[in-house]
Amino acid sequence: MKKSLFLLLFAGSLMGFARNQFQTKNQQQMKLNAGIITQNLKETKAFYQDVLGFGVSFENDFYLLLHTPNHEAEISFLLPNHPTQQPLFQAPFQGEGMYLTIEVEEVDALYDELKAKGVDIKIDIRDEAWGDRHFAIQDPNGIGIDIVTYKKPE
Repeated sequence: MKKSLFLLLFAGSLMGFARNQFQTKNQQQMKLNAGIITQNLKETKAFYQDVLGFGVSFENDFYLLLHTPNHEAEISFLLPNHPTQQPLFQAPFQGEGMYLTIEVEEVDALYDELKAKGVDIKIDIRDEAWGDRHFAIQDPNGIGIDIVTYKKPE
């Protein structure tokens, strides 16, 4: 799991596309970091560390920045209504309308590992006609996490 796990957000593929196709006038590189505004910082940290092996890049009393085991991607979490933040970044996430995709080399191995840990599997492991083999879990904020190994359709 820790060898090749990397996080792809629902817009994650946009990051690579943007890096290669939409360079700014000054040819600046882009890096995407999705942030979720939530009251559940402690639970979120425990979930991503214990279940998925993420590490902490930075944290303080109102902000948590986590990275995938291989440091290829990050995701952040922020307390709602924090006085240091502008109104745009204060409203809490409501638990719907967002998902994350984590691509791994061996989805079956991770599935077995998480089942053995007693993680609640929301969508059982399955093969899709378009080539994905995947299953899904849910984080403490209600965010669905699709864990997938991509392969060519047969």
